Amino acid sequence: MSASEAPRVIPAAAVPLHRQLGVTDFELDEIRARLGRDPNDLELAMFSVMWSEHCSYKSSKVLLRTLPTAGPDVVAGPGENAGVVSIGDGLAVAFKLESHNHPSAVEPYQGAATGVGGILRDIFTMGARPIAVLDGLKFGDPAAPRTRHLVRGVVRGVGGYGNCVGVPTIGGELVFHPSYGGNPLVNVMAVGLLEERHLTRAVAPGPGNLAVLFGSATGRDGIGGASVLASATFGEDDPSKRPSVQVGDPFAEKLLIEASLELIQRGLVEGLQDLGAAGITCAVSETADRAGTGILVDLDAIPRREEGMAPFEVMISESQERMLAIVRPQRLDEVVEVCGRWGVPAAVIGRVTDDGLVTVVTGGVDDRGMPRPATEVLAAIPAAALTSDAIVYDRPAQHPTHRRLAPAPGAPESASDHLPVRGMDPGAVLRGLLGSPNLGSRAWVTTQYDATVGSDTVEASERAAGILRIKGTSKGLACATDAVAGVGAFDPYLGAALAVAECSRNVLVTGARPLGVTNCLNFGDPEKPEAFWQLSEAVRGVGDACRALGLPVTGGNVSLYNESPDGRIVPTAQIGVVGVLDDVERRVTPRFRQAGDIVVLLGEAVPGLAGSEYAALAGSAVEERLPSLDLAREAALQAMILAAARAGVLASAQDVGGGGLAVALAECAMWGGVGARLSLRVSAEPAVELFGESPSRIVVTVRPADLPRLAALAAEHGIPLEPLGEVGGDRLQIELVGGGAAGAAEERGANVADALDCALAALRHAWEQALPRALGDDEFTPPPGDG
Repeated sequence: MSASEAPRVIPAAAVPLHRQLGVTDFELDEIRARLGRDPNDLELAMFSVMWSEHCSYKSSKVLLRTLPTAGPDVVAGPGENAGVVSIGDGLAVAFKLESHNHPSAVEPYQGAATGVGGILRDIFTMGARPIAVLDGLKFGDPAAPRTRHLVRGVVRGVGGYGNCVGVPTIGGELVFHPSYGGNPLVNVMAVGLLEERHLTRAVAPGPGNLAVLFGSATGRDGIGGASVLASATFGEDDPSKRPSVQVGDPFAEKLLIEASLELIQRGLVEGLQDLGAAGITCAVSETADRAGTGILVDLDAIPRREEGMAPFEVMISESQERMLAIVRPQRLDEVVEVCGRWGVPAAVIGRVTDDGLVTVVTGGVDDRGMPRPATEVLAAIPAAALTSDAIVYDRPAQHPTHRRLAPAPGAPESASDHLPVRGMDPGAVLRGLLGSPNLGSRAWVTTQYDATVGSDTVEASERAAGILRIKGTSKGLACATDAVAGVGAFDPYLGAALAVAECSRNVLVTGARPLGVTNCLNFGDPEKPEAFWQLSEAVRGVGDACRALGLPVTGGNVSLYNESPDGRIVPTAQIGVVGVLDDVERRVTPRFRQAGDIVVLLGEAVPGLAGSEYAALAGSAVEERLPSLDLAREAALQAMILAAARAGVLASAQDVGGGGLAVALAECAMWGGVGARLSLRVSAEPAVELFGESPSRIVVTVRPADLPRLAALAAEHGIPLEPLGEVGGDRLQIELVGGGAAGAAEERGANVADALDCALAALRHAWEQALPRALGDDEFTPPPGDG
């Protein structure tokens, strides 16, 4: 029987089958054009998942092609399971950032857990041992019961999977914003280490080679899970989505890691691919297309854990912890032996062919992949039609008709009386910011993660970048992930560019050299012109920032249709950066180190409070502007700070980000357990200087004898430098001086604005209690020395 004559495998209904599967009438015509005939039901199901937004990137591919991807250290870039960059001495680092937003909104624990499992498989599929996880989490109002349910489930899911599989979670980002109330974001980044000689590609070369499926058996969990959930909007608590969420087993994943890495290191596989979205269909079609071959799949040979599964269920199931290996027939016994020793079931499910087709048969091959006499063809599709020749859209983009510069969605309409810009009590503002959900301690989250398993973690948790040592060398890796959604809400281009700059800056302040960028672009429905405009502007921002900073984009993910009945999320470009430290023992930390060190501000503030945490707390005038980003100045600052770190000039360094300069100084003081006596020149408004989030600024400390060397480096790179004062005491004291400070409190008979003067103990108390209080957890006790 030919594929076109195969029996229907999905029950008919009043609504045409292709529409039930999310395939449009236009796309059905395109499928017919590629096949030269009507697809049968199994083929239509395979096309529906492979042409989904999640698998095909059909709306974003035209934009992603504009990103810079080349670089002298890039070993593997976009199109592979993960980006791989050389770090010298025959070693390389693999890293990638991905989303599991919609599954996590439906079932937060399993959605987050399987998000971790999936990104880890992307890493070890390349031949790299996973060594770290970071997460970028976005939720709505922390006081809302649904938000609290989601936060608790997602954090438990990330920690539960990562802790059990033995990979440390070393950092990340947690943000609350009203737009995420109906559609949370769960972005997970994984990092792995490999010898370059063991780099493995997801290809299926060599007709006659065997397709071996190993790992967990195939079930109905995850039928159309990520591929469907991430390709359409849905209502809150939609019960039709719940069966689609995958179920993870971290202990099975641990065995899969060890078996896969041994197979790679012994040279037993010709290609390797994990099974994630679209399951077996995706794995066989992508590996075949990349190699210019085909694959014949024997449906009967696929191990299942449920009876009565229809062919389409087997082919598109997203059951977790499964891998596809391409194996030479003469190496099969060794592959089966390795898998058996690790307790991982393995089965030959097909063979590589030379016809370029993904052919699904029943009773088609024996245990060596050879055809049996009686073969029933259920599907026959050109591999390219499912992958590289999948449909691509050039969507219309339209600038929003009405764009308000301020206030941010959900922020007060105007500055509140108790936190005025002029004549304010800066100490009260600082305590308010440190006590806010977005800037408070993350210990409530990080204490649920194992940050030290594997014994490679040097710095984790509250630091801007997590740092790992590379055993057997002096080197280290610095890893960070950031987004600037507050600004993206007003200007998606600027928000995305700022995210690249801030994330790379967070890696740089450790003394590491950034190697490359991975991204996860979280946006709304691309079929809506305004949403597609937001996406296109963000991609432009990422590209411009990466080109200015000399960073290649090595891969990533696009998550669209992030909308709910409450509306569209704010444009969110989540960025991940990995950098290399030549000597991990010479890393720079943000903590103030010792009394007498000089505190120095590199860079200068620019006007603009819109999109800042200060504006979210205190409100901002409707005419308030966004801070500007000078990419040339940012590149110069980054070059200067790297030179200073390599010269051994820096005692500490901290990026100025959320909450502005005052929050950065408070963090340095709290984490170091020592205060500072500082004087800050105010040229405009105190709120801008203290709490504005102008980019391209770094707070450093140096020994007094090293200040001239730092000043020389700053002058060489054209970076403004302002000594602020000295480290010492148990208080953070900032005197405001200059023209902007004069007359700020004239109504009260003063000729200068109030100084900021806070005990570190009071700052720490506000900071430590912020998140537990916001989430209604009165029983949480911060660990000693948190931060």
